[in-house]
Amino acid sequence: MSNPNDPYVERTVIEEPAVVRREVGQQRSGGTAGWWVAALVAVVAVVGAIVLTSGRTDQDMQAARDAGRTEAMLQGATTDAQQAATAAADASRSAADSMGSATTAAADSARRAADATAEQARQSAATASDAASDAAATEKTEPAPAQ
Repeated sequence: MSNPNDPYVERTVIEEPAVVRREVGQQRSGGTAGWWVAALVAVVAVVGAIVLTSGRTDQDMQAARDAGRTEAMLQGATTDAQQAATAAADASRSAADSMGSATTAAADSARRAADATAEQARQSAATASDAASDAAATEKTEPAPAQ
């Protein structure tokens, strides 16, 4: 049976003597408006396709290819520049690390040299002091030469 709320179905109920009840339905069509809309859309699509294909020339196609090639080259150059910037940042970081290590090593070397020089100065001072003490002691024990 069909849906009783369907607006396109017209029903006629015939009641006969208590033995048989039958329903007779006539279904109306929805009209032709849908077909007209579909035909109009098809015509517009055909006209649009004709306009699009007839307006392009070889020059337009070449210009589009050139524009695409230029865009691809620009994208490649941008990618290369980003990679170069990353490599430069890594190199800079590495150089800074090396410079820090070299500075630390130079400072350690200078400190060791200063410590060694100070120790040599102490030893020289001690030696000079001992020599002066020995000279003073020798001078007191020996008589002065006559003149």
